[in-house]
Amino acid sequence: MIKNISNLGDAALYCDFGKEVNKETNIQVIKYFKTIKEKNILGVNNITPSYNKLIISFDLKKINFNKLRKIIDNIEITKSDNIQNKRFQIPVCCEKEFSLDIKRLEEILNIKKEKIYDNFFEKEFFCYMTGFIAGMPFLGDLQENLRAKRLDTPRVKVPKGSIGLTEQFANIYTFESPGGWNIIGNTPLNIFDNSKEKEPNLINPGDLVTFKRITKEKYQNYHE
Repeated sequence: MIKNISNLGDAALYCDFGKEVNKETNIQVIKYFKTIKEKNILGVNNITPSYNKLIISFDLKKINFNKLRKIIDNIEITKSDNIQNKRFQIPVCCEKEFSLDIKRLEEILNIKKEKIYDNFFEKEFFCYMTGFIAGMPFLGDLQENLRAKRLDTPRVKVPKGSIGLTEQFANIYTFESPGGWNIIGNTPLNIFDNSKEKEPNLINPGDLVTFKRITKEKYQNYHE
């Protein structure tokens, strides 16, 4: 549940769910996020969930902090309230040209690359949040033996579709961008489509994701 509600600037409300970064806490964040979104509260113009925080931006001409806080305080979330999870299987090619950091991970983790891939592809991931770049999903939780820090020097360009690992999370780069995650493969699937105004994200907070290994031939001939 929410530990504290405070101002964030002049027109945003900051909901703090505590310091823990885990699935249980994040589920509470997502429940509030979805409930507030469904209520369509007058004046609320953006709701942004993270691992353990929720930021609600609002229009000062339509609502103020105290009124909005009262509404949020009166929302009742119970353990029995379920998240409607969507499930996705993401195709991934792990050929040498796509697995930019697999050798680094072998050395850091002291695990052979095929074992790294076996563990990765066996896992079902939970989407904690999206962000950093549009639609990028942060997927937890990696097994303890696959957790590694970011690159010491981030890349200037990480290819679109790259699958990255850092600490307890995996992610998918929705656009070419700078980044320091450990890249182990690439997906031909378009994870973010800005032509879809209402639902540009393929994967959203609360969704469940597995990855499926594909050949380079299937990658090159992939059609959504």
